Amino acid sequence: MSRIAMVPEEPEDPQLAEMFSEVQQRWPHVPNLYRVLGNAPEMLRAWLDMAWPLRLNATTSRRVRELMILHGARLSETAFEWAHHVPLAKDAGVTEAEIDALLKGTIPDTVSDAERAALTVAEEITLGPEAAAESVEALKVHYTESEIVELVLTASFYVCVGRTLKSLDVPLEDRFTAPW
Repeated sequence: MSRIAMVPEEPEDPQLAEMFSEVQQRWPHVPNLYRVLGNAPEMLRAWLDMAWPLRLNATTSRRVRELMILHGARLSETAFEWAHHVPLAKDAGVTEAEIDALLKGTIPDTVSDAERAALTVAEEITLGPEAAAESVEALKVHYTESEIVELVLTASFYVCVGRTLKSLDVPLEDRFTAPW
């Protein structure tokens, strides 16, 4: 049970209903996280305006970003985030073996050097307080400055996601299985 009540999936508030409709254009269900954040519609709007461009408009590969998200979710033990992103990772080309390795807390042997550098940055950001200067420098071998910003924002945003989920104790939807 969430520490904050979830708003209905079909809310009466027209602003909230519009945002939920926007979400349902991409997913069949409004995630419980959005139903909790819906208690503060302006904050949900800000959340969506950050989350969706990171997910849909980034120029870095979806695969590397999903690897980073899963690695961060495992390190922070955020089951909700993990469960939601495993299907997205698979769609982005992350293999079962790679997911299993991340679930065990290890970086898969199959990732590229560029992905390994991104996973190192994700780990440092997740564990905090920052990515080391050397780790950001290591990204420069593989990524443009714009792409590095995307990767750092992705890792940082998903730390925020995990902490929000856990602080509000947002329950995982019944259609998902908790990994731990």
